[in-house]
Amino acid sequence: MTADPHQAWLDAIAAGDEAAMRRFYETYAGAVYAFALRRLDEPAEAADLLHDVMLEVWRKAAGYQGRSRVRTWLLGIAHHRILDRLRALGRARRREDPEADAAAHPDERGNTLAAVAGAGDARQVRRCLDGLPAIHRQVMHLAFYQELSYPEIAAVLGCPSGTVKTRMMHARRAMKRCLEAAGLGA
Repeated sequence: MTADPHQAWLDAIAAGDEAAMRRFYETYAGAVYAFALRRLDEPAEAADLLHDVMLEVWRKAAGYQGRSRVRTWLLGIAHHRILDRLRALGRARRREDPEADAAAHPDERGNTLAAVAGAGDARQVRRCLDGLPAIHRQVMHLAFYQELSYPEIAAVLGCPSGTVKTRMMHARRAMKRCLEAAGLGA
């Protein structure tokens, strides 16, 4: 894996460089906040979680080992903090029924993205996205808004790539049904 240029920021943060932490925060705060908001549905909770995650980065920057991109590592921290917060709030849901293996399904992110982009009605797309189960909304957010690959999403969520593919397949199908019902699908 090619070295991530932002790893230097983590090295500087580990050495106590506040300017590096400020640059890191400015670069990644929006991504972490958006990711948290998709799961927590409350702006104040998402902002609070963002600060918790960045505090953890400040404390544990030296623990970054370079096995993934910095963004993937950071969103993994956010994911675990989100789960902790949902449990504490009593809103954690049991895992959905085990999903079938998606190995036979090709990566159709481009087709889904084109359909969503071509839908033309952002409010309807948002309504359809918000109507997805949390685990499906999460993989769509990571794939399309954070532009992570399936293996990176798997690393963030701590699950196999096949599970990510399955969740994406179900999310795509649900989005297509919702958009078609609204007269926006292909």
